Amino acid sequence: MNQKTCFIVGAGSFDGMYIKPEEKDFIIAADGGYTYLKKMGMEPDVLLGDFDSLERVPEHKHLERHSPIKDDTDMALAAAYAREQGCSRFFIYGGLGGRLDHTIGNLQLLIGLSREGAEAYLIGQGNIITAITRERVEFGAEAEGILSVFCMSEPASGVWERGLKYTLTDATLVCDKTLGVSNEFTGQDSFVEVRGGTLVLLWDIKNGLPRKRSCCGEEETKRL
Repeated sequence: MNQKTCFIVGAGSFDGMYIKPEEKDFIIAADGGYTYLKKMGMEPDVLLGDFDSLERVPEHKHLERHSPIKDDTDMALAAAYAREQGCSRFFIYGGLGGRLDHTIGNLQLLIGLSREGAEAYLIGQGNIITAITRERVEFGAEAEGILSVFCMSEPASGVWERGLKYTLTDATLVCDKTLGVSNEFTGQDSFVEVRGGTLVLLWDIKNGLPRKRSCCGEEETKRL
């Protein structure tokens, strides 16, 4: 099944696009992210925000202006707009660094998109971050370095980690314990699975994107 892909570029720290949009993809500049895109010679399909970062309202053929008095961040508004356009896969840049509150907000955004059944990646500062809900992510044997797993909300149950330095078997991760931080790839195929709830995963950008799929059956998981 083809997924409509959206690239959102915000005003946070930006160190280039590791994964670049194709012609068919949808691009949204969230406020100050417009500056980054212009420097790269890329024109967004939509320019959206309250424009406090830009400190001006640029001219654009498709402008979505919001009041600075609002309940959502510009990034969250951009994601909601893209969802209305049928997008179910997201690559988010300019969402790390800068203001810490916005960085945390973008992690919340990943969780929300995951729970809606969308696939989303927050990319920058040498890392890729995603959230999974009742899913499995699989890495190939070539993956290297650190893989950290976080529970940031209610307990995540049925957590399995295989092919990594430290394994978990049907574990429960909670938001006030750091059990899943700083695991390591070991040169073999590996996976992380959560059967109940949501996890946030972080790994080195050089490892690229993992394979994602729905959780396998309990008996199949136990054999691994």
